[in-house]
Amino acid sequence: MKRRSFVAWIGGAAATWPLAPRAQRATPVLGFLNSATPETYTFNARAFRDGLAEAGYAEGRNLAVEYRWAHGDYARLPALAAELVARKVDVIAATGDVASARAAQAATTTIPIVFTVGADPVRFGLVKSMAKPGGNATGITLVTGALSAKRLEILREIVPQATLIGLFMNPDNQNAERDVAAGQEAARALGRQAIVVNARGPDDFPGAFESLVRQRAGAMLLASDPMLLSQRQALVDAALRHRIPVMYWTREFIVAGGLIAYGSGITWMYKEAGAYVGKILGGANPAELPVVQPSKFDLIVNLKTARAMGLAIPASVLQRADEIIE
Repeated sequence: MKRRSFVAWIGGAAATWPLAPRAQRATPVLGFLNSATPETYTFNARAFRDGLAEAGYAEGRNLAVEYRWAHGDYARLPALAAELVARKVDVIAATGDVASARAAQAATTTIPIVFTVGADPVRFGLVKSMAKPGGNATGITLVTGALSAKRLEILREIVPQATLIGLFMNPDNQNAERDVAAGQEAARALGRQAIVVNARGPDDFPGAFESLVRQRAGAMLLASDPMLLSQRQALVDAALRHRIPVMYWTREFIVAGGLIAYGSGITWMYKEAGAYVGKILGGANPAELPVVQPSKFDLIVNLKTARAMGLAIPASVLQRADEIIE
């Protein structure tokens, strides 16, 4: 931010938004807090930087970035958030779902926070309302729980004989309980039963899939979770090995060989988060920046995987698909 424009802004906002000590630095510092690993989230970090670039910021040129990765251990997030606060960063990008956002909020009430979550941020107390967050946090939501019914409807078209649906969850995700309730409700509405299998990490994957096979689940709905996304190849391979049709929530699973996904692109969410960080670095108040929600949902089908599993994807599904991977 240029000093002249900053001084003009801070003169009118200092009483309500105490950012002056940090923003006066020649090069602002961004804290990037994520619950996964840099190796598995490269594509998201790239999309985030694209959003920053659109706002006029580039790491190493006019922005410094402090990265903190929890490597799948959500319990580490509070300490990592505290490190960023001690570093006196100008903005915290809490990009590891609800757990990261809550850790950042617990660590500071003054440093602006931009979160990326799959849940309703109002329900988790992250903001007062979607239109006017009202505090030091705002961000992007994928509203994944609200899509459970639509995802199960599509699964029913593909495997109409599947009367028992597995809900694959990470119980450490703070939105897991709500996702389970939404999945069970959607299954009941379609005359199906739902069972829950939990996995806190890749070591739990074999037992979870074996449980689904043992209970004769005909299909599976995968929860929205950073750890599960970071382990997408292992999950896709296990689903193919056990021949369990799985509905995923973002395109990256399908590129890795998953069967089908319905939802908004997670790279879209990270790009929007980068753009929001840029706005705040430019002087915007997060209390007045509405939480961004997706306006488009994509249906993506992998026909190669369908053939490998012996599934014939109905024409009704293929005609609605936004992308078909051969």
